[in-house]
This record gives sequence, structure tokens and C-alpha cells, in this order.
Amino acid sequence: MEMMLQLFLLALGFVMLVKGADWFVDGSSAIARRFGIPQLVVGLTIVAMGTSAPEAAVSLAAAVKGNADITIGNIVGSNILNILIILGVSSLLTDLQVAKSTIRAEIPFMLGITAVLMLLGNDGVVGRGNGLVLLLLFALYLAYLFRMAQKGREEIPEATVEQPLGRCAAMTVIGLVLIVWGSNVTVDAATALARLFGMSERFIGLTIVALGTSLPELFTSVNAAMKDNADIAIGNIVGSNIFNILFVVGLSGVILPVHFADLFIVDTLIAMAAAALLGGCCLKKEKLVSWHGVVMLVIYGAYLGWLLMK
Repeated sequence: MEMMLQLFLLALGFVMLVKGADWFVDGSSAIARRFGIPQLVVGLTIVAMGTSAPEAAVSLAAAVKGNADITIGNIVGSNILNILIILGVSSLLTDLQVAKSTIRAEIPFMLGITAVLMLLGNDGVVGRGNGLVLLLLFALYLAYLFRMAQKGREEIPEATVEQPLGRCAAMTVIGLVLIVWGSNVTVDAATALARLFGMSERFIGLTIVALGTSLPELFTSVNAAMKDNADIAIGNIVGSNIFNILFVVGLSGVILPVHFADLFIVDTLIAMAAAALLGGCCLKKEKLVSWHGVVMLVIYGAYLGWLLMK
């Protein structure tokens, strides 16, 4: 009986995610057009931080409760999954053009701060001082995005704006609420099912919880890719990964020193390798194509197999 209930909730969560992602992408891209904001900036900010809300909620709650394995495992696991699964699936569906600034600045920055996280946690804890360092880097990143938005702003003729601003904003907000709510329902149901099958807490944290909290990014990026909004699809993932490390881990460390287990060093190295792979794939032709997606999915499959053996 309990299994049937959890399966129903799992399906309900997916429905909420699909519809929420549809409205969220439509609303946010329409707002970008109205104000002349580059779609890449929207993807790196509003969409990225909005879809990272589940990771932030889960990780900050875990930090308050002193459950460091969930905090670090969720963030590192989500960042790996964001690149290898979400961009892998998205690039299988359609080619994703990648902006030059993303290749030259945002992806290297994502790789660099992942290395910083590993260095900060190398002594076994991400303390308050470490958290402040990450939050300072986050402030610098926001300043960079502000400059990018100012530099890239364009005048958009009124005739090209299809929908009233109020409706666009309502679609964006309602879509985000459905995404976050749907991800919570999905995570709870999937975790309950995993425990019914006797899976370990570490495996649940690095895979099911990471996947569940990354579902907003998955549905938003795939939806954006299918609607030819590649800048939102790529920016969403890169921005989410940066936000996860700098803001979520940084704030968690300030709230309560977070234990960084030795096992997470390997996972963080894999997150760095995934970021380097992303940069390498789009370095030559400035786009992700289907065979890149196949490589990413195969690598994640190997990583998942390794986790199952631990």
C-alpha cells in the first residue's frame, strides 16, 4: 500500500515539474525579451538560482541539523549530474550553441571554484572562514553578471513583445513554485521507495536526492533546449553549479561548520572532471552535439556503477 502511494506521488511530482518548467521558461524568456536582457544572463541568474532552490533548501536544512553528508553530497552530486545527465540529455535532443563568454569565463570559473571547494574541505571541514570566502566569491560573481547585463542590454521593439509583463511574471513565479514543489514531492517519494528497497543513506544522498533536487534544472534545460533557448539551457546549468558551491555551501558553512568526508574528495574531483569535459566539448565548435551527450551519459553511468560498488 505504501509503495503504491509513493509511486503515485512520484508521478504527480513529475507532472508538476513538466508543467512548471514549461511556464517558467516561457515567462522568464519573455521577460528577457521585454527588457532587452540577454538570455544567457537570465539563465545564469533568475533561472539558475530559481531552479537551485531545492538544493539550497535541502542543503541548508541539513547544515542546520548537522547532517554534513547530505549537505556536501547533495551539492557535489547535483553538480556532477547537472553536467553529465542534464546537458547530456539536452544535447541528445538538439544541438546546444554555447556563448563565447560561457566558454571563456563561466565554465573556467565553475571549474576553479570546484577546485577551491576541494581545497577548503581538504582538512575535513568547511568552516565559517571558508564559508565567508565562498560568499565573497559569490558577491564578485554577481558583480560580473551585473556588468554583463549592462553591457549586453539591447533595445527591443515593442512589437516583438508578445505578452503583457504581468502575465510573464505570473507564469515565471507559478512555474517556479510548481518546479520547487514538484521536486520536493518527487524527492520524498523517491527516497521513501529507496529506503523500502534497503539502499544506503550515502547512495541516496549522492544519487536520488541529488537527482531529485536537480529535476528543476533537468526539466527547465530540456524544455529550453527544445524551444531553441540554448543560452537559458546552458546558463541554467553553469549558473546553478556556481550558485550551489558559492552560496549554498558558503552559507551552510557560515551557519554551522560542515564536515567534509574524505570520500567526497573523489566526488569533487569527478565534478571538476565533468566541468573540464564540458569546456573541452564546446571549445572547438562552440556547441554541444549529440555525441557529446552520449559521452557524458556513459561517464555518468560509470560513476553510478562505482557508487554502487562502494
